[in-house]
Amino acid sequence: MWYLALLFQIAVFIIELVLLFFVGYLLLLTVVAWWTSRKIDVALAEPAHRFLVLIPAHNEERLLPDLLKNLNQLDYPADLFSVHVVADNCTDETAVITQQYGAIPHERFDALRPGKGFALQWFLQTCSEDIEAHDAVVMLDADTIVSTNFLKAMSTRLGKGETVIQAYYAVRNPEKTWGIGLRYAALAVLHYLRPLGRTRLGGSAGLKGNGMVFASEILKQYEWSDSITEDIEFHMALILGGERVAFAPEATIWAEMPETLAGAATQNVRWERGRLQMMRLYVPQLLKAAGSNLRHQHYSRTYLLLDAVMEHLIPPFSVLAALTGLSVTVSLFMAMLGNFTQASSIVPLTNLVNLSIGLGIILILGQAVYLLTGLYLVHAPKSVYLALLMVPLFVGWKIWHYLRVLLGLDSHGWVRTTRNNEV
Repeated sequence: MWYLALLFQIAVFIIELVLLFFVGYLLLLTVVAWWTSRKIDVALAEPAHRFLVLIPAHNEERLLPDLLKNLNQLDYPADLFSVHVVADNCTDETAVITQQYGAIPHERFDALRPGKGFALQWFLQTCSEDIEAHDAVVMLDADTIVSTNFLKAMSTRLGKGETVIQAYYAVRNPEKTWGIGLRYAALAVLHYLRPLGRTRLGGSAGLKGNGMVFASEILKQYEWSDSITEDIEFHMALILGGERVAFAPEATIWAEMPETLAGAATQNVRWERGRLQMMRLYVPQLLKAAGSNLRHQHYSRTYLLLDAVMEHLIPPFSVLAALTGLSVTVSLFMAMLGNFTQASSIVPLTNLVNLSIGLGIILILGQAVYLLTGLYLVHAPKSVYLALLMVPLFVGWKIWHYLRVLLGLDSHGWVRTTRNNEV
């Protein structure tokens, strides 16, 4: 039955080749990000644009004051920006607190259409005059704080002709628990290293749902999505329309993350469900558009579209790590089994097993370089490196929820993520 073992090992090797394609692309972005400096010095920049800061909030009376106080401390003239909070289906004091800090509340009650996407869409449709009175709209989550140079950085980039900009979206208090530390590590590569490499190569930084800035004319041209991953869908509309999202690594936002894995479950499920939906919907459209541009020799636009395809197809880091570990384990088991059976005398099988083990080691090293480079680039604290010891547990948790999403076992709609210290 050695031929069945050979066929099985061939399947493992094919999986490794697919993983090598993905990891190879991530390493390309890693090298480019390492040698790229895209930060703009904005210390002496002159404020030149009016901003509308838009905050969707559902029962955020606990965390919203931190953000509103933070915005009042920005290094930017107070008369050049206004803060608007969409108090969406709130049953607490969110709207009252908004007024107490000098911001403008907009209460929305629609039990049939809850969620961030609907709230943003509602504001953009009903408050168009407020938007037209400003040069750009900033979208922030209520559990966020921003760097004091945020609006200065965005004003400078708008002055350079950039119309859609994504700030570096990081994690608050990564030293609190190992779970938060691992989320910090994940976002270091996903929200910093990859956007840095992608934009340098001519791609788009992507929209991360928080810390996004849009020139007002962009929001007139494109309708905001109401899906559970409205940021991804809006980004796809921009890409297909020929727009790129610029990355502003000099501007940082920090958002609170759940302290425990149980607390992060609903958020994780929402992200993965939305991501799979967007992949099925937009990868065919992006490939079709890329093929058309390639035929017309529009190479820069072709790369823009293909890079967006890759961002959809590359699995979450936990899935890459799990599949790599599984393939190496299987190949090592086959090698050990061959040492105790006649299979070791089957040259094609032995060679393929050894090749698979070698390729698996390369994949592990490649992913380690990718992750550690991301942490180095964002100057991650020591606690985050220590949290990496818990990666196997985190990967197992992620794979469990990812499989449940794939099998349709977690298919509920929008659910607010439980905040730390909430009952």
